Amino acid sequence: MELKNTGIVYRNPKPHVWSRHAYFPSVVNLGGGELLCSFLMSEAFESADGRIFLARSLDHGATWQLQGRMRPEEAGAYSEMCRLMRSRDGTLVANVFRWDRHREGEGLANPQTLGFVETTPMLARSRDGGRTWSDAETFHPPIVGPEFELCSPIVELSDGRWLLPTATWKAWDGHNPTGMKAVAFVSRDAGRTWPEYVNVLDGVERGIIHFESKVAEMRPGLLVSIGWAYHEADARDHPNVYSISSDGGRSFGPIRQTDLSGQTATILSLGGDRLLCVYRRTDQPGLWAADVSLKNGRWRTLRQTSLWGADSLLTAGCDNNRVRQFNVLRFGAPCMVRLDSGDIFIAFWCVEDCVSVIRWFTVRMEDMPEQP
Repeated sequence: MELKNTGIVYRNPKPHVWSRHAYFPSVVNLGGGELLCSFLMSEAFESADGRIFLARSLDHGATWQLQGRMRPEEAGAYSEMCRLMRSRDGTLVANVFRWDRHREGEGLANPQTLGFVETTPMLARSRDGGRTWSDAETFHPPIVGPEFELCSPIVELSDGRWLLPTATWKAWDGHNPTGMKAVAFVSRDAGRTWPEYVNVLDGVERGIIHFESKVAEMRPGLLVSIGWAYHEADARDHPNVYSISSDGGRSFGPIRQTDLSGQTATILSLGGDRLLCVYRRTDQPGLWAADVSLKNGRWRTLRQTSLWGADSLLTAGCDNNRVRQFNVLRFGAPCMVRLDSGDIFIAFWCVEDCVSVIRWFTVRMEDMPEQP
């Protein structure tokens, strides 16, 4: 794995004048060297003014220009975020989650219950490379959350179905009829309806919550998921876990442990049985990239590379309350896309010089000998 370049997608140009922080990027490759990145911009990590902004690159991600707001302002107390997907017909699809922010002075989660604010899932589409967007249309999840986590873009499978990885989440008051588990909504009509769901990582009976799940299609019919495992009663993280689907995402097999310890992991198929995993490591500081073999369904980390080495309060251990730990996160939420050159473009958010920015890396993966 060769680390080639790094740079900034967006950084507040005048942090001494106004507070503008950037979080949670999502990147798509439009072809011909053009990339589009969405991200959340807000005064603070969970402030109620969080809105979706877009930046564009015309030189394979080397330089970026701020395009502006993705969606016009609407009435009401809300914040919102999205993840981007480019479908096979070239349409860009943003799964937008809007969060009710009528509770003045509160963040997104309740420290007493681990409950979440009221969430409205929506889809917006663009057919001109993200320059203009349709109105966001609300859709109805096929399961009671009551609330849901925005952790992944939509995954378009080789058979045409769409999967939306997410997780059920407690209501603000702690109401929890489903249990907190990683699921994926299923659409057979390009996101117009989502009548089905599949359990991806279900640790409810063992008291394990799986945050930030991602799903990648290794080849037609074979999918892999990854998740961050948190034991609620003990208030501690377990090693990352994964599960495999051999029937095209219609079901996922048993939960298995990886040899990684981290959060907000994302995965990208490298072809064959190889997988790239980028994640916020918790046993050592920083953002790391892991080159993984999944030969015969067994997770084997072949090697790891540090991408960004800043420490964080959460890595060092500051508090055993998960909601308060969320409040002091300093980096995370990586996303990946393959460039036209074959190199891999990685974006994530991080705090540098007291300002949260969207930073990027490009890496080149070397060929590896066949694993026994």
